[in-house]
Amino acid sequence: MTKAPVQKGNQVPTKTSRTDNQFEIDVTAIRDDVRKHMDAGAVTSGNTIDVKRLIDVLNEVVATEVVCYLRYTQHAIAATGIDRAQVAAEFTEHAAEELQHGKWAAERVSQLGGDPDFDPTTLAQRSHTEYVRFEDADLNRMLQENLVAERIVITSYQEIIRWIGDADPTTRRLMERILEQEEEHADDLNDLLGN
Repeated sequence: MTKAPVQKGNQVPTKTSRTDNQFEIDVTAIRDDVRKHMDAGAVTSGNTIDVKRLIDVLNEVVATEVVCYLRYTQHAIAATGIDRAQVAAEFTEHAAEELQHGKWAAERVSQLGGDPDFDPTTLAQRSHTEYVRFEDADLNRMLQENLVAERIVITSYQEIIRWIGDADPTTRRLMERILEQEEEHADDLNDLLGN
């Protein structure tokens, strides 16, 4: 069942006075507005973003995170060499976090009234990163490729956060939380590469 997103223009009247630092809000108007738009679920008039476009963007995040999960998992299993145990452990840890990020984004899509898109036939097309594997199981190249992917994700997620701005604080905070972990991944990989 698809939930109907709140349309722009349903803004609830609030009144703030900057000079005396007072905050007033019309609770009656909020109650009336909420009752009129109950079918919108978690989406309220405070969400001023284009919800349909945000759902599409979040489904790109879902695809990106699933592709990252798959790449890290394949690299963790296929890795060989003297440093295999340390690198494979790092890849396994990152894979689990990437999968969690995808689930978080999918849950937000659902909260916004959309359907999370895990369609395997389009994952690679919608992902911001690529699924790359190496026949020779070269740890150095795996580390480099995963660092490239993390840097792509960091850059694109920063742009998503800027685009969201104050229009949807909940989604912005979610993306900031994911971004923080992606930056940690890049730092870990950079350390393993000896940079």
